[in-house]
Amino acid sequence: MLEIFYKNQGQVITTDDVTALDNLGYDDVLWIDLTSPGGDEKRAIEAFLNTTLQSRAQAEEIESSSRYSESETAIFINTNFLIPGPDSYTMEAISFIICEGIFVTIRHVQLRSFIDVQRKMTANYRTMPTGYHILAALLENRIDLDADMIEIMAKEIAQYSKKISVGGSLGEELLLDINQLQENTMLVRENIIDKQRMISAFLKSDKFPRDLIPKLNVLIKDVNSLLNHTNFSFERLEYLQNTVLGLINLEQNRIMKIFTFISLLLMPPTLIASIFGMNVELPVLGGNVDFLIIMLIMLISILTASFLFKKKKML
Repeated sequence: MLEIFYKNQGQVITTDDVTALDNLGYDDVLWIDLTSPGGDEKRAIEAFLNTTLQSRAQAEEIESSSRYSESETAIFINTNFLIPGPDSYTMEAISFIICEGIFVTIRHVQLRSFIDVQRKMTANYRTMPTGYHILAALLENRIDLDADMIEIMAKEIAQYSKKISVGGSLGEELLLDINQLQENTMLVRENIIDKQRMISAFLKSDKFPRDLIPKLNVLIKDVNSLLNHTNFSFERLEYLQNTVLGLINLEQNRIMKIFTFISLLLMPPTLIASIFGMNVELPVLGGNVDFLIIMLIMLISILTASFLFKKKKML
């Protein structure tokens, strides 16, 4: 599936017919958006641009040389867009190519950023006269969405912090939730670092129009700010995790303290019962009140142990 955006009499026209390229020149086409393209579509685009499109395997490689490269006529960029889910986030590999001023994108899922930028470009393409401007607009939109995701995660962290402060239920489920938030934060941070690397490469490139440099400088400042937010969020989650573990340990210690106290209280009576239960002659025995005497001695031992524990502030 593909969409071709080209200029025609002051407007942007969209078509999904790849044969339309036969009647178009480089100056006419603005953006070729490929979604899970077939072999025929890729070959037609390669023939039109006289270049080679990148495969999905190439887009997913993590080497720096595979993430960004330039030739005499084109720039090749591979990056990841973060897709939020109900519980976790996923990375989707995206390929960008700018050849002869034409912006080419290769993706395999529908993304909100693409829809937003395409709508703006169709409304007024003069704000995005070249593929470079479209790429900058797409990155700007995507960074805004990443900022929204970080804001949502910050609110979730605040909710968990409040839950812990008011004495909510602590246990395995809460720890797993915090761990999932940590995983999401690391994915967001990895995604933002990838954009930081990409924008830095743009600023070093001689191919980008000079009028885009101020926007790129603003974008990289925004990215650095988001990195600081993700670092703070991760530190906050680590603090929450340590707090939860500490509270769980305190609760376990309190329970063990109760069991230990009960065991210690029963040790003197147990000793007394063992002594008087021996099959030998013992003093103060032989009357009808032997049982009461033994029970009284056991009670005195329990009260004495309790008094000593309280005096030593062990209770």
